[in-house]
Amino acid sequence: IRESATLTRDVLEQHFNDLKGTLKKLLDERLMSLLQEVDAIEQESIKPLDECQKLIEHGVSTANDLLQEGESAVHGDVGQQNEKLCSFTKKALHIQLDSLPEVPSLVDVPCLSAQLDDCLLTILKNQIFRHGTVASRPPVQLEEFVEKPGGILVRWCKVDDDFIPQDYRLQYRKSTACHFEDVYVGSETEFIVLHIDPNVDYQFRVCARGDGRQEWSPWSVPQIGRTTLVPHEWTAGLEGYSLSSRRNIALRNDSQSCGVLYSKAPTYFCGQTLTRIETVGQPDRRDSLGVCVEQQNGYDSLQRDKAVCVSTNGAVFVNGKEMTNQLPAVTSGSMVTFDMEVVQLGPSSNEGGNFKLRVTISSNNREVVFDWVLDQCCVSLYFGCSFLYPGWKVLVF
Repeated sequence: IRESATLTRDVLEQHFNDLKGTLKKLLDERLMSLLQEVDAIEQESIKPLDECQKLIEHGVSTANDLLQEGESAVHGDVGQQNEKLCSFTKKALHIQLDSLPEVPSLVDVPCLSAQLDDCLLTILKNQIFRHGTVASRPPVQLEEFVEKPGGILVRWCKVDDDFIPQDYRLQYRKSTACHFEDVYVGSETEFIVLHIDPNVDYQFRVCARGDGRQEWSPWSVPQIGRTTLVPHEWTAGLEGYSLSSRRNIALRNDSQSCGVLYSKAPTYFCGQTLTRIETVGQPDRRDSLGVCVEQQNGYDSLQRDKAVCVSTNGAVFVNGKEMTNQLPAVTSGSMVTFDMEVVQLGPSSNEGGNFKLRVTISSNNREVVFDWVLDQCCVSLYFGCSFLYPGWKVLVF
């Protein structure tokens, strides 16, 4: 409680200090804009009046000079009077002393004033008093972490019955990192976070956005999640497949070479494993996607002994035999799920094996459940795929 209260105080103080700085900056900018507008109107309005004043002053100065010249001609020597009077007469004829520039009427001259609406303070006051809330409990909380190979399935739930969520926002960070980063935004209440380093603590938090709202709710209580399962990686070096940098995505390339691409190690343990078909190519009945006890070179498909798989046309094979039940054909974006649990471990059964796994394979909202009988105990399995034609890309996690 004390830790969250201290953090909340820091957030509130920082937010309102930022608001103060922003408001001062905005007010200063507005004041500067209005002052510049006053300067512009003043300069534009005073210019013709200044020009009129200069013309009048010039005319008065010229008339004064002419007057002095006339007085000098009258009071000068008799010999120079005729010459000065003649010059004075010529100048007087060329100077128009009876004309003045047009002066605008007083009502046409601008008179500046500032119009300030005091209601702004009232509006700001009402908005400020309603700005910000303090919540004692976030409306959503993290509920469960499920280990996945190289990932963590994070689930969360709504704990406020009156809160109607529209979207959720999940963030995470390594325990050594300083900042959270978004990993999911959407309407689902669970998400598999991939590219998780095994045996490393990660901190998660989630918030929500109410229906029709723009702002996000307070964050949930941060919780620690980790996975001990190493990520699935395809084996590098098989000529017919190109791998991503993390080796969790395989693309069937244009090579004529054909064969089964296996995982680097037997990283599949009992529990759900997902694959997603990123892109599709031309389907073939011999295509396969599944798990097996061991790597066996020389096969072009997982449709063999000690393996279970599904073909791109939806056919399911167990130890090389096709089942009567069938799944929908695999399409771009299809999620294929493999889930297994041990149902028998002991003396040999009538089926010839002493180890039995209950297998559930689901695809496109349909699933097939069957028992897989083996002659040896298998706590971990290889993952594999094979495609006859190029263009198929599959992500395993």
